[in-house]
Amino acid sequence: MPTFSLPLRRLWTLDKFAYSLRVFLAFSGALLFSAYSGNIALVIPLFLGIIACALSETDDSWQGRLQALSVTLLCFTLASFVVQWLFPWPWLFAVGLAVSTFTLIMLGAIGQRYATIASGTLILSIYSMINIEQHGGVDHEVSVRQLQLIAGAAWYGLISVLWCALFSRQPLKQSMARLYKALGEFLILKSALFEPVRGVDVEARRVALARQNGKVVDALNQAKEMIFRRLEGQRGNRKLNRYLRIYFIAQDIHERASSTHYPYSALTEAFFHHDVLFRCQRLLDQQGRACRQLAKSLLLNRPFDHRQSEEALADLRASIDNLSERGKPEWRPLMRPLNALADNLATLEGQIASAHNPDMADDRRDSTLFDRSPSSLKEAWSRVRLNLTLGSPTFRHAIRLSSALLVGYGLLQWLDPEQGFWILLTTLFVCRPNFATTRRFLSQRIMGTVLGLVVGWASISLFPQPSVQSMIAVAAGVTFFANREKHYIIATASITLLVLCSFNQVGDGFNLIWPRLFDTLLGSLIAGLAVFFIFPDWQGRRLYREAAKVLTSHRRYLDEIVRQYQEGKQDGLAYRLARRNAHNADAALSTLLTNMLHEPGHYRKQDADDGLRFLVLSNTLLSHLSALGAHRHQLTEDEGDTALVPVAKRMSEMLEHLAEQLDKRQLTEALTEQANELLAQLDEQDGATADEQAMVVYRPIQSQLRLIGEQLAPLGEAANRLISPAKG
Repeated sequence: MPTFSLPLRRLWTLDKFAYSLRVFLAFSGALLFSAYSGNIALVIPLFLGIIACALSETDDSWQGRLQALSVTLLCFTLASFVVQWLFPWPWLFAVGLAVSTFTLIMLGAIGQRYATIASGTLILSIYSMINIEQHGGVDHEVSVRQLQLIAGAAWYGLISVLWCALFSRQPLKQSMARLYKALGEFLILKSALFEPVRGVDVEARRVALARQNGKVVDALNQAKEMIFRRLEGQRGNRKLNRYLRIYFIAQDIHERASSTHYPYSALTEAFFHHDVLFRCQRLLDQQGRACRQLAKSLLLNRPFDHRQSEEALADLRASIDNLSERGKPEWRPLMRPLNALADNLATLEGQIASAHNPDMADDRRDSTLFDRSPSSLKEAWSRVRLNLTLGSPTFRHAIRLSSALLVGYGLLQWLDPEQGFWILLTTLFVCRPNFATTRRFLSQRIMGTVLGLVVGWASISLFPQPSVQSMIAVAAGVTFFANREKHYIIATASITLLVLCSFNQVGDGFNLIWPRLFDTLLGSLIAGLAVFFIFPDWQGRRLYREAAKVLTSHRRYLDEIVRQYQEGKQDGLAYRLARRNAHNADAALSTLLTNMLHEPGHYRKQDADDGLRFLVLSNTLLSHLSALGAHRHQLTEDEGDTALVPVAKRMSEMLEHLAEQLDKRQLTEALTEQANELLAQLDEQDGATADEQAMVVYRPIQSQLRLIGEQLAPLGEAANRLISPAKG
């Protein structure tokens, strides 16, 4: 029995399995109902309604999902019947299409939940147009078919709510597994920085680490939102509180993993012929693998064994002891940061171990989570109003998509193609907020459509039986939802196959092949031209703003760390929010640069290279801030480090000034002299005697502030390159 059950348990743990199973139940139910009623034509509106509702699904508790479903169905109903009412009057319809598209996209400025529902409403609106076009006009029967469209959406929504009520913990478990897997990949990538090899491209490794850090930040944000939505009204729930502790431990692991106690290149030069850095690399690699193993253990409720990383830690300690015994004078200044590094890895090892048994973790911390959703209609409107400017990517995308759909509708009226509303649907799916994403979806949409048409032609040719084609349509629908995020070509091919097999039930599917291909090509062309010519959101044009946000977030993180050194360590909301915002800004800059690299060379010029240099420096600064935060404690009056607080505040002021100048696109004077003055003050405060140094006394605040100070001048130079007049 265990041999048979393990594959089922593994299947159950897959992210998309539950989603695909819900879709399968919805499609199968709609198909059975259509067959039972003797009206196979019901399949098309029911399937389209199911697809629209599934694409609008938000992650919530069952109560939250029920509320979201109510709003979704209300929006669907209004959109469906407004389309039906305006359909006979093309001019009114065009105005309504543009206004409703703009309004729905702008609602996405309120939050991701609203953006998802708005996107689903737009999709259903076009499905309503296809529904009417398929029937040939507007009459009473069309009203019935529109209700069938809503019924399909309600049917999937009912399944979704019941599923949330029955299996509310499974999404949390999967979210935590994704988080710890991302942390594991981050640790493994970081271990490569300790590789004792000369001549490697350290900057490329830093860029890869910064991009993986973005994935960790995304996983942390998703996990936090999942927990927050389920905690509402259930604060005392033991299982929910357990997941909350696992999440907080992941935050602590991320802070430790992000920290840097000393330039790794200097350690490589000093200890190139010793095994200590290899031991560091091996330990960090083993801890990364332990995080990945922990992810599997959380999913499968299996024991977690991390003895290998414990043994690697013991080997590292022995290697450091060997260095101390050899007592070379040139190694003495490096022994303190080396021991701090080992202590940090030892703490990291304990955090990984506690994540598998979070009930033993400290419960005294502040468990408040920051709610990013609007608290009132006034706040929601305020978010929309702040985005009603050309500087907002949301506003530009709303204008762009509205214009693209309007052009598509105009061509539809002019050319009067068969199945012409698929043009609008393709434009809606392909036209994305930036050029890089649009280009990717455009090519994948075309390739997927061609593949789907070929497979669809073969399917309806080889299997003319309606029952077989219906089963193929259901399988294709499930495949679409299982692959739509990671394998868009397969997803597009699947939805094309579903369309051909479904429409072949009520007509001649072969007649859809060429119109579908033509509509896809035309819709993709419109989307591509729109993103290139209509308020194009070239990432290089806002690179300096994102860089300024990074510096501002880092400065606030430093301020919060300094405050805790003055008042005492507290893992409260203010500190966690400052830390998360710093990492969010770093991840946003990394994403922007990734998108820039896929833009035409004429528009990104040299900005991408300069941006990558800035990213490496800002990510290095963040790693030193993380190390400073990892050691935070309340300073006492008799500690020599209390004199370092003004130095830290001065560094914060310099970061703030640099961010302000960057945001205004004004060059900053060289910070070398000011940074050297701060470094000199730190040297004056280093009161450690030779005997203390020999005893490996380590002053983390002084050491980390020195490393932060060394980043200020290079950051100023990198910021000036981003706004250099030569690029104007």
